[in-house]
Amino acid sequence: MIGDIRETKECPLKDPMDLFHSGQVVKICAPMVRYSKLAFRTLVRKYSCDLCYTPMIVAADFVRSAKARDSEFTTNKGDHPLIVQFAAKEAQVLCDAARIICPFADGIDLNCGCPQRWAISEGYGACLINKPELVKDMVRHVRRQIDNPKFSVSIKIRIHEDLKRTVDLCQKAEAAGVSWITVHGRSVEERHQPVHYDAIKIIKQSMSIPVVANGDIKTLKDAENVHHLTEADGIMVARGLLANPAMFAGYEETPFQCIQDWVDIALEHGTPFTCFHHHLMYMMERITSKQEKKVFNVLSSTSAVLDYLNEHYGV
Repeated sequence: MIGDIRETKECPLKDPMDLFHSGQVVKICAPMVRYSKLAFRTLVRKYSCDLCYTPMIVAADFVRSAKARDSEFTTNKGDHPLIVQFAAKEAQVLCDAARIICPFADGIDLNCGCPQRWAISEGYGACLINKPELVKDMVRHVRRQIDNPKFSVSIKIRIHEDLKRTVDLCQKAEAAGVSWITVHGRSVEERHQPVHYDAIKIIKQSMSIPVVANGDIKTLKDAENVHHLTEADGIMVARGLLANPAMFAGYEETPFQCIQDWVDIALEHGTPFTCFHHHLMYMMERITSKQEKKVFNVLSSTSAVLDYLNEHYGV
């Protein structure tokens, strides 16, 4: 990581807000546990992704431990604009994390949407949507303590059953200086229920800052439809990009060139085998038969995967 960080220092950081002022819908790769790491971000950037997030990092661990910083965060000079997402529940801890990351990233995002039990029980993630004053305080602290005016501070939320509470939260965050808000259009309890795009539209109409729509977007056509339904300024995608990293470039399914690019990038970055293999399993889900999946999914080494891809697909 240290070598990567030195490299980043030589490259000018970008202002993510320029994307929202471009007049185009901003295409965003979501923060995904284990998956939205440097190698995958490098891949989706080749296929029309405008803005990438890191996986969620617990701010307190990041501040306390150099080991956590090395394992959780890696970047390079092509990895921009980049948003680092933190889980935090104390303003000063979030500020300290933001100060450490500021020279190497273009902004931070406060996770106010993770519905996992461990996060909520620790006071992180989705429980923050019920603490609007704390969210406001955290945003305001970072705004005051980071000198760079181009450094963005955003939040990612889920919605309340009573949407008035969500609008109130968003307006408080806006008053505190938040750059944009990403809305996953489900409540904390909802998992696979339909996304409430109408709620995202109401939030968008209540704000004067950019709003990003998130939830169940699997194709470029979905992204266009959700933009029309919500009037959102950006579209954030998670699983859709795992299944097809070339989605934003308009491909209906993962092209073989994208698989080849992933192999090249993953090997160059020294991606651990499990992560390398899992990404390929996602990418090839729609283009392999049941029988092929049975064989491919149990391969247990990089060389076995490379041999299989070469033999069956000429990759």
